[in-house]
Amino acid sequence: MDMAWLEVFRTVAHLGSFTAAGERLGFTQSAISRQIATLEGELGTPLFDRLPRGVRLTEHGRALLPHAEAMLERLGTTRRDLAALTELTAGRLRVGAFDSANAALVPGALAAFRAAHPEVAISLTEGLTAHLLDLLADGAIDLALIASYTEPADDGEQFDFHPLMADPVLVALPRGHRLAGRRRLRLAELADEPWIAARRHAESTLLAACVRSGFQPRIEYAVAAWTAKLGLVAAGLGVTLIPSLAARVGHPGATLVPLHPDDTPVRQVHTVTRRGRRVPPAVEAFGAFLRAQATSPPDRPRTGAVA
Repeated sequence: MDMAWLEVFRTVAHLGSFTAAGERLGFTQSAISRQIATLEGELGTPLFDRLPRGVRLTEHGRALLPHAEAMLERLGTTRRDLAALTELTAGRLRVGAFDSANAALVPGALAAFRAAHPEVAISLTEGLTAHLLDLLADGAIDLALIASYTEPADDGEQFDFHPLMADPVLVALPRGHRLAGRRRLRLAELADEPWIAARRHAESTLLAACVRSGFQPRIEYAVAAWTAKLGLVAAGLGVTLIPSLAARVGHPGATLVPLHPDDTPVRQVHTVTRRGRRVPPAVEAFGAFLRAQATSPPDRPRTGAVA
């Protein structure tokens, strides 16, 4: 059954005239008559008595009217709900991201998105790449942010990877360190320093770059959180390597200095969506805010003694 026939039926029932209904809906009187006749043929019963002046509902027509109005109201609600998703006056945005992206990049983008689209419900999940991709594959999130020092692989061809930004590693030094005023450093210049890393085994951390530069770093403290690493650095207890994304929140007692390009590990940050699935409007809109945040300068200077 064509829902347009029900709209014509409802209009005729309320106005009591094919001619008046045609004027209301932008049809000729004969077009209205044909559509009512088609609906009556579909239902197998007359819906109107044709009178010398206008029309009147039959018993079957009176029985149909509340059902037609309910169906048309439901259709109208459905259309409004779908339009709200497209216009971002409703819906949801479910994002998954790695920890250092959640230091400043993702919060900045989410804040700008929420200001522009306050009616969209937002959720944020933190995790490692494998976990985030599992969530994406299961439909538990709509968008994943991942980072890798190698090109991301998708053996099952489930995902589309979209490059977002490069994330170079910086060295964090105590503010009063003898090298804190330098514009750029070689890792070998820090070979005798005490180091702070996530684990004692340098090769499984960012400090693998030190090994590639020809020395085994002396790891004095092993802590996982970037804020803890920067706190230890600020206290003068050692130096560490930190991705620029994590460094955006900084620490007043730590100075961040770029490394020589030959010594700098660089992560590539990607956004990931499900392949073969239409990207929700909220995800498309959020992507623009992410790109803007990724290209904006960090709030804290990164180089030299100004940290």
